[in-house]
Amino acid sequence: MIKVDEKGFYGKFGGAYIPEMLYPNVEELKNNYERIMESEDFKKEFHSLLKDYVGRPTPLYFAERLSNKYGAKIYLKREDLCHTGAHKVNNTIGQIILAKKLGKKRIIAETGAGQHGVATATVCALMGMDCTVYMGEIDMERQKPNVERMRILGAKVVPATSGSKTLKDATNEALRQWISNPVDTHYIIGSVVGPHPYPEMVARFQSVISEEIKYQLKEKEGRENPDLVIACVGGGSNAAGAFYHYYNTPEVRLAAVEAGGLGVNSGKSAATTALGTPGVLHGSKTLLMQTEDGQVIEPHSISAGLDYPGIGPVHAHLFDSGRGEFYAVDDEDAMKAGIELSRLEGIIPAIESAHALSALKQIKFDASDIIVINLSGRGDKDLDTYIKWGGY
Repeated sequence: MIKVDEKGFYGKFGGAYIPEMLYPNVEELKNNYERIMESEDFKKEFHSLLKDYVGRPTPLYFAERLSNKYGAKIYLKREDLCHTGAHKVNNTIGQIILAKKLGKKRIIAETGAGQHGVATATVCALMGMDCTVYMGEIDMERQKPNVERMRILGAKVVPATSGSKTLKDATNEALRQWISNPVDTHYIIGSVVGPHPYPEMVARFQSVISEEIKYQLKEKEGRENPDLVIACVGGGSNAAGAFYHYYNTPEVRLAAVEAGGLGVNSGKSAATTALGTPGVLHGSKTLLMQTEDGQVIEPHSISAGLDYPGIGPVHAHLFDSGRGEFYAVDDEDAMKAGIELSRLEGIIPAIESAHALSALKQIKFDASDIIVINLSGRGDKDLDTYIKWGGY
C-alpha cells in the first residue's frame, strides 16, 4: 500500500532533512496543515475556487485521431484548460488558503517553466498578498512570456544566477529566503518535492485530477479505472495528481515519463530513475543525479519544467517498489510529439506534456486498452522553443 507515514516517508524516501533554522517553519506547517485542510471552511473555499475560478472539472477528452494512430482508446485529461494554463493552480489555490489561515502575509515560490510562478502570482493577486518568485536566469530567458505574466500580476521575479541557473538553483534561493523570513512568509513549493509535509500536501491538492478521471471515465466508459495512466515527471506534481487515486489499484498501470534530454547517457539528461542514486535534495531523501561524493549533477532538458536533477519521494518509491513504470524521452522525440498532437487534435501541448505523449511510442499496450494521458499544460509558454526548434 502506498501511503506516507507520520515522518513523511514513502517506503525509503521522504522525510524532512532541513537546517535547524528552517525547523520552526516546517514544524508549524506539519502540525497544522491536516487540521486546516480537513476543516469545512477550508474545503468550502477550496472547492468553490476550483470550480468558479480555476474552471474545474477539466474535460476528459477522447482523442479520436490520436487513438486511431496508436491503436488504443486514448483520453486526454485537459489540465491545459485550467486558469493560468496548467495543473499548477490546483496546488497554489490550496496553499494560499492554507497560508492565509496560518496568518501569513507574504508568499515566496520557485519556478522552472514559469507555470507555477504564474499560478502563485495569480493567487497572490486574488488574495492581496505580497509575492516573490525565484526563477533560474536561463529559465527566465527561455520562458519570457511567463516572466512578464508574473510581473503583470504584481509579483517580483528574482533571477537565480548560481549553478545551472535553472529550477534547482531557484529552489535553493527560495529556501534561503524562507530561512531569513520565517514568521510572516509562506513558501509555496510547486511540486511533490521538499521536506515533509510538502510532497504529501501538494499531492493531495493535485489529487483532484485523478478524482475527476474516475467519475468522468465512469460516465464515458462505464468504468472508473483505465488500463494505463501516463504523465510526465520532473519533480512530479501532475503525475502525483493523476496517479493518486490509483496508487493502490494494481490493475491500473502508472507510467511516469522523464526527460531524456540529449540522450540518457549523453551527460545532458534529466532521467533521474535511470541515472540517479538515493540522496538528499531540497529537504527530502529521494533519487537524484549526483557524483560519487554527493555533488548534484546538472540536469538538461529542452523543457524547463522537467529540468530538475531529482524526483519527488513518492515517485522514487513508485520506481523502487516497481509500482510505477518509468520511461525517458529525448528532447527531439518530445518536440515531434508536441507537433503531432497539434496536427492530429488541434491542441498545442506544453513541452513537458509532449514528453508524456511521446512515450506512446515506447509503452506496450493492447488495442482494447483505455489510456489516460495527463495533458499537464498548454504550449503557449513554449512557442519560442517550438519556433527555435523549427521541426514543423
